[in-house]
Amino acid sequence: MKLKWAILGALFTLTAVLTGCEPLTVLDPKGPQAQTQADVIWISIAIMAFIVITVFVMLVYILIKYRGSKQADSYEPPHIEGNKIVESIVVGIPIIIVAVLSIISVQSTYEVEAKPEGYGDKEPLVVYASSSDWKWHFSYPEQDIETVNYLYVPTDRPLEFKLYSYGPITSFWIPQLGGQKYAMSDMITTLHLAADVPGEFMGRNSNFSGEGFAENTFNVTAMPQQEFDDWVKEVKQTAKPLTEEKFDELLEPGHLGQLTFTGTHLGFMPPPKGHHEGHGAGGEDHSEHSSHESESSEHSEHDNNNNEHNHESDEATSHNE
Repeated sequence: MKLKWAILGALFTLTAVLTGCEPLTVLDPKGPQAQTQADVIWISIAIMAFIVITVFVMLVYILIKYRGSKQADSYEPPHIEGNKIVESIVVGIPIIIVAVLSIISVQSTYEVEAKPEGYGDKEPLVVYASSSDWKWHFSYPEQDIETVNYLYVPTDRPLEFKLYSYGPITSFWIPQLGGQKYAMSDMITTLHLAADVPGEFMGRNSNFSGEGFAENTFNVTAMPQQEFDDWVKEVKQTAKPLTEEKFDELLEPGHLGQLTFTGTHLGFMPPPKGHHEGHGAGGEDHSEHSSHESESSEHSEHDNNNNEHNHESDEATSHNE
């Protein structure tokens, strides 16, 4: 009876705790990249569950079959040097598991990093997503508009996000569309996503970046291409232009609501030139800067030598006089 009430109490407690849990959005994908990641998660869960269940079943079987009370008092276990079959199983199965998970991980990584397939020859919508303390700025260079803390995207079209930061390192993440990727101040990282169905999704910074980190979120709305085009036209007719002075105000630390502007900050405050392929921001500029510094150094040395020569000539003239 006590065992029965203990089990019922545990189930009640577990039910009460899980009632307050939010749904796992990563397992509710709305795009191809997120679907690939969700599939990998389910495969990993299935493999791990199989391993755990198998181990516990073997544990219970061994405890029952070879329990001490079942053997005679005079029983002595045989001395065994080794068993090639058991050793092969113990070593081979983990190798197989690691190999399978590695293959799945590598294949899925290449899929989510590449441009989403299945959209024909549609050109991706390029959006420059930059973060500051503690807000997100979304620049649409093709549409020449900019939003703050909200993002509108068309469905059934590839999305290409250019990520960077005006402050500490942040992480751009829309769980139902794909995985997170870092945004840094001195380089651009590229994230490919797509939305298959219309809807509203949550996006956030998943990397701690100061006291305002918890509210560093943004809303994402996916809609058909025609509705997206209508929204762009409405913005151009109603929104105010984004000026350099206004953008400087937006970069000040703090929280803001959702804002919309015509024009982008990319013209008067260009993003970093470096990309995530391994080059730092403005790699070419750094090289040119270094060469200019070298030339300046050479000119300085040349000028110094000339000054020293002229000074020696003046001293010689004075001495002759």
